[in-house]
Amino acid sequence: MKLYSTNLQAEEVSFETALIEGLAPDRGLYMPKALPYFSEEELTSMKDKPYPEIAFQVLKKILAGEIDEESLKEITYDAYDYEVPLEKVDDITYIMRLDRGPTASFKDFAARMMARLMQYYLKKENRQLTILTATSGDTGSAVAHAFYGLDNIRVIVLFPQGEVSERQRKQMTTLGKNITALSIGGKFDDCQAMVKQAFADEELKHLNLSSANSINIGRLVPQSIYYFYAYVKLRDYPEEMIVSIPSGNFGNMMGCVLAKNMGVPIKRILASVNENDEFPCFIDSGKYAKLAPSKNCLSNAMNVGHPSNLSRLIAIYGGEMDEKGNINQMPDMGKLRQDIFSISVTDQQTKTVMKEFFDEYGILIEPHGAVGIKGLRDYRELSMDNTLAVTLETAHPAKFPGEVRLVIGIEPELPESLKRTEAGEEYMQSLNTDYIQFREYILNNFK
Repeated sequence: MKLYSTNLQAEEVSFETALIEGLAPDRGLYMPKALPYFSEEELTSMKDKPYPEIAFQVLKKILAGEIDEESLKEITYDAYDYEVPLEKVDDITYIMRLDRGPTASFKDFAARMMARLMQYYLKKENRQLTILTATSGDTGSAVAHAFYGLDNIRVIVLFPQGEVSERQRKQMTTLGKNITALSIGGKFDDCQAMVKQAFADEELKHLNLSSANSINIGRLVPQSIYYFYAYVKLRDYPEEMIVSIPSGNFGNMMGCVLAKNMGVPIKRILASVNENDEFPCFIDSGKYAKLAPSKNCLSNAMNVGHPSNLSRLIAIYGGEMDEKGNINQMPDMGKLRQDIFSISVTDQQTKTVMKEFFDEYGILIEPHGAVGIKGLRDYRELSMDNTLAVTLETAHPAKFPGEVRLVIGIEPELPESLKRTEAGEEYMQSLNTDYIQFREYILNNFK
């Protein structure tokens, strides 16, 4: 596999290099030059396989020549040791619950696979690594748990103070050991900007910095797998499927785009956002403008004013966007609009959907999942398209007890994975958005 930078100013690299480096030297994001295509026979052969076996079959083809098959199989079965329910809502709607991992978030799927792949390469070369990542909610906890206790990897997580839930915060701050949590007095976009600046800082080169959020191709590739899984479990080739994805930094949505480009018959991708509406505005007008500062919404993991993965989406549709959000070459907007539908969902609409969905079906969903449901409902109303749809529940409702209690009037039951963090002592450092202060903290605490 060869990967190029979306800024087109860096040399092509192997998957291993892209995984370990995270960000390209020209500040672009790594993208595969080509993706494998899965035939009808290959997709059909996965139908009765468990999730880890499907993950192995997909990754074996994507990463051919990058890792030996025996090690890859061991990694996938170790990473995916939990269930992936597909919950029926009605005859044309299913919820894929991606909330059964150790941090009760879909981020577990990518973070656990990426951590194990990194460990595989680092052990081979006897190298040390410092993971630096920003989070708007669930990424930080998933990354922290995925790398927790690994001797040759240190993790620094930045999160916006006051914009993550208490349980999301505690999943990052109660670990200690090789995990450092930094509470930043700003927005997620400030955290993301500080991370990107650190990667380009020559004074920090000796720390061997890498990223573990969705700017890293090692996070993105595993996120394509659950679309293969949903398709082969619910559809018979060549039947099509709609996927509704609550979207923030667009890693999840880009995973679906990759799956579609690898042959999964996905008819339409519904990328619903919260009140940070820069993407649906771009789809409607063809003009892109970052939203700064981003708006603080109930679906806090989606409080993103400029999705990092947007440059990857632009690239796959033939355009070019730099890391600042400037479009140097427009993508094929006709094709983009044909494949992707996007709306903005208000907090009030989010609450209404949470309540209506529970009253109608007895199914508990949290704010992010409600944004996905609202997108699907609006799409069906506008298009009259009744193709079978899978909508994603990206976090466990118990991660948002206050919102669920206020809107629905019940206390969501805690899964075992969350119970363990409730009583833990928190370890975190508070910083402002001054990059120099941030750099000095790193230099003083990480040698």
